[in-house]
Amino acid sequence: MRYLLGYDLGSSSVKIALLDIETGKTLATATAPDQEMGMMAHQAGWAEQQPTDWWHEAIKATHKLKNQFIFDPAQIAAIGISYQMHGLVVVNKNHEPLRPSIIWCDSRAVATGNQAFADLGADYCLQHLLNSPGNFTASKLKWVQENEPVLYAQIHKIMLPGDYLALKMSGLAQTTASGLSEGIFWDFAEQKVSQKLLDYYGFDAAIIPNIVPTFGQQAALTASAAAELGLAKGTPITYRAGDQPNNAFSLNVLNPGELATTAGTSGVVYGINEQANFDPKSRVNTFVHVNHQESRPRNGVLLCINGTGILNSWLRKLSGGISYEAMNDQAAQTPIGADGLSFLPFGNGAERILENKLVGAHLQHLNLNTHSSGHVFRAAQEGIVCALEYGLKIMRQMGVQTQTVRAGRANLFLSPLFREAFANTTGATIELYDTDGAQGAARAAGIGAGIYDFKSAFSGLSRLSTIEPKADLQAQYQAVYARWEAGLEKELGQ
Repeated sequence: MRYLLGYDLGSSSVKIALLDIETGKTLATATAPDQEMGMMAHQAGWAEQQPTDWWHEAIKATHKLKNQFIFDPAQIAAIGISYQMHGLVVVNKNHEPLRPSIIWCDSRAVATGNQAFADLGADYCLQHLLNSPGNFTASKLKWVQENEPVLYAQIHKIMLPGDYLALKMSGLAQTTASGLSEGIFWDFAEQKVSQKLLDYYGFDAAIIPNIVPTFGQQAALTASAAAELGLAKGTPITYRAGDQPNNAFSLNVLNPGELATTAGTSGVVYGINEQANFDPKSRVNTFVHVNHQESRPRNGVLLCINGTGILNSWLRKLSGGISYEAMNDQAAQTPIGADGLSFLPFGNGAERILENKLVGAHLQHLNLNTHSSGHVFRAAQEGIVCALEYGLKIMRQMGVQTQTVRAGRANLFLSPLFREAFANTTGATIELYDTDGAQGAARAAGIGAGIYDFKSAFSGLSRLSTIEPKADLQAQYQAVYARWEAGLEKELGQ
């Protein structure tokens, strides 16, 4: 037998999946650590993680997987990597991290990106970058240059989190066009790194790693990495992509009109567009999708809400660590609309759909005589759905079709209440699949290794269920949304 291995580097954990090549079925999965990885927040709006911690957890997850399912490491045909997007990793000539990674939900570079948008001009940024430089990787690097100049002078290469994981595996500093686009380094009109952006920020092009295709023979495990992981030296690494493009791939979302959604730490809807469209306010963002080709453009339009699963996690901890199932049960015992309670779930940094404002999370209309913990749990899930619908309205204005959305049966989509609220608030049909980012990375590794094509890669993917919106429930949830949106506008001073 031969297998494929997929790694999914998130901000909460590293997950790994083992896929049987012949059947396309997942044989085993493992996650490390057992509890969620922490984030360092030295100031309000900051969020950092140690890249070396990601590597240690990847090693632990690999050994946990090997303990679950016995296989010969030589039977691993290829490795794929998915990773948390928009993070900044900087390394010296010895490939050692010079500082903690400034990760996706860190807000420190908002002003830097806004100034770049003003100075470079909306025409250039939107026509060439398809986004404002905003709070993305390039702007985070500029913050390091301005605030940590001694450290900045030691930078040999910059990379995204998944590039760092591949570096630890292979000893090679590499990245992809898709990854550079999510960092707002990529010029869509020129189909190369934006020299104008590098010049504006004062970056030497030499700090950009070698660019490799998203799918293909990128690198291979070194002897030392293989020994740490318990795998075979020379195992090829044939795929890497950010978690949201990869989540879309894992759900076979590759063509215009197809959408994927996920609701982990952050909540995302990701749609495919063959046009290089953009939102004039950069509230949703366009990146190079995994199957993009110059002759056959495929761009991903990404709506991201930072404060989704992290809100549910925070409530769980605040409630003494009760299970998510118990939280869902309590929430389900309260009526739609949580008896007037509303939750704005924006407590995890600046939100792009709100033009990078730091709004914070808000619990509105709390009645101490009426509302219970179940009301709070329900209002939180409904508030997350409302935030996603707020962003979906922007995507619809860009021409993205939102009638059917695919999701993996994971995270908040494990909650029947959340699924009901999502379908009836957005009016979209939800298709649930038995997949996740690690499985997607493993399938993609098969394409990169030439084992699968884009059709055969999904032969083992099965749809679990379909959730249709219902007319009577839609009316109720749309009323909830109207109240929620009015509360948001009040907080925004509109």
